[in-house]
Amino acid sequence: MNLPAWEEVEHTADWSLRVRGADLRSLFENAARGMVSLLGDAKPTEITFHRVIEVSAIDTESLLVEWLTELLYILEEDLIFSEINVKQIEGNTLIGEVSGGPPDQPPMKIIKAVTYHLLEIRPTDTGYETVLVFDV
Repeated sequence: MNLPAWEEVEHTADWSLRVRGADLRSLFENAARGMVSLLGDAKPTEITFHRVIEVSAIDTESLLVEWLTELLYILEEDLIFSEINVKQIEGNTLIGEVSGGPPDQPPMKIIKAVTYHLLEIRPTDTGYETVLVFDV
């Protein structure tokens, strides 16, 4: 069975995603792309920025939260991504690259924060899986 890279799951007050990846790199990329997909169908009107992001944390779950939180800071600058790539995860440090520009439409909703609620990165037969809950 071929499962989607991410899917929205019901959550009482917040937004939640189940995310999958063949390895940690793809799990983190899919988590970022899934998070951005919750905001709507906005696309950049032009590519105006490219950033290298490096984050570190005490464990893998915290590293995922730090990565997504860093991306939220960029989105708060009224920007949207055209590319999201994790270049390296080594130990508890991640190096990623993003590019994008001003969105062609406003977001449907604003994500305030990435939470630790239900967060556990689990190995599966096909890689890794986690559930992310976003405060909106």
